[in-house]
Amino acid sequence: MALSKKPVTGMKDIMPAEMQLRDYVIGVIKETYGKFGFSSIETPCVENIANLSNKQGGENEKLIFKILKRGEKLNLEEAKSEEDLVDGGLRYDLTVPLVRYYSNHANELPSPFKALQMGNVWRADRPQKGRYRQFMQCDIDILGEPSNLAEIELILATTTTLGRLGFKNFQIRINERRILKAMAAYSGFAEEAYDTVFIILDKMDKIGIQGVAGELQESGFAEESIEKYLELFKGMEAAQDGLSYLAEKLNGVLEPEVEQSLQEIIASVRATKASDFEIVFDPTLVRGMSYYTGTIFEIAMPEFGGSCGGGGRYDKMVGKFTGNDVPACGFSIGFERIILIMQEKGFQIPNESRKIAYLIEKGVEVDALCEIIARAQEERQKGMQVLVARMNKNKKFQKEQLNAEGYMEFEEFYKDPLKK
Repeated sequence: MALSKKPVTGMKDIMPAEMQLRDYVIGVIKETYGKFGFSSIETPCVENIANLSNKQGGENEKLIFKILKRGEKLNLEEAKSEEDLVDGGLRYDLTVPLVRYYSNHANELPSPFKALQMGNVWRADRPQKGRYRQFMQCDIDILGEPSNLAEIELILATTTTLGRLGFKNFQIRINERRILKAMAAYSGFAEEAYDTVFIILDKMDKIGIQGVAGELQESGFAEESIEKYLELFKGMEAAQDGLSYLAEKLNGVLEPEVEQSLQEIIASVRATKASDFEIVFDPTLVRGMSYYTGTIFEIAMPEFGGSCGGGGRYDKMVGKFTGNDVPACGFSIGFERIILIMQEKGFQIPNESRKIAYLIEKGVEVDALCEIIARAQEERQKGMQVLVARMNKNKKFQKEQLNAEGYMEFEEFYKDPLKK
């Protein structure tokens, strides 16, 4: 059987021009987050299957690439269930590995611990434009900080990074899981039905308030609860301050400190007077991960028709490993989507060093070749990027390919010095 030249379905090869852009973006991310005190870490791409399947990853747990046991541990004849066959899996996000890492090394780490982690993750998802089965994630997390200072720092670090990458006119949408639950309780929904209600609410931006009403009705919820629930959203839309309006309506159901904390986050971020983005309270923001316990946020880019990252507070997750809860909050940039948008915009890497290609005809004398190599080395030491390559027969096509990689200057060297 012939070997396949194509990558496995859902994976992709990365060409040099894109790789240069990715390296540049990674550099900006690491430099910017470093200024906010985040330290780079790395975790294995393979995790214990029990960690990945602990019912905190939402729908992603259905998309795990699972790894068979090896050697004598793998007994296909006696296996009666998946547990007898599988003991590991490729990570589907970076949060579960981070929490395991922190649980294992907490005594060696500062408190609070500000972590930056970048790496590939894998999901057995249906591939489509901009969505692959292997893709890069970029997370920053603060563990051990119970106050909303964690949310403020995460938002400012992320928006500063996006600004440095040329993004403008985006939004940070912010909400609170406790507000979502309080609204559902106020409206009379049973607690066991919250997840269903939130899944439908999450479609508000696509199907509108009437669409949400219709789906709630189809799910069998009481008309009185639906009407009371949707009246909250209509009232917030009409109010000058939707968050204050909601806090007043939910008085006795929602703890006062929830509204106060959100107001402080919003005010603190706005106080920076950044013009590149705005922060807005969005009561329809849900976020899919079941491990979120408090504040949740998302990067919305209306001009590009979607979100480019998000995160939130997950104060109960470390306790799953250690038995002791640790406050934790994180923000993930949609790295692959950002790269795609930058490519579509024709982004040019700024202040890139001058790139020149030396094309050498076959047969150039060794003395001349030595001079060319020595000259190339001198130019490289001055900071120039110099490519030394043999000249192809189709020189025009060769130059076009090098142009695509950023080489705009060429010097040609022939075996006959008088030839041009």
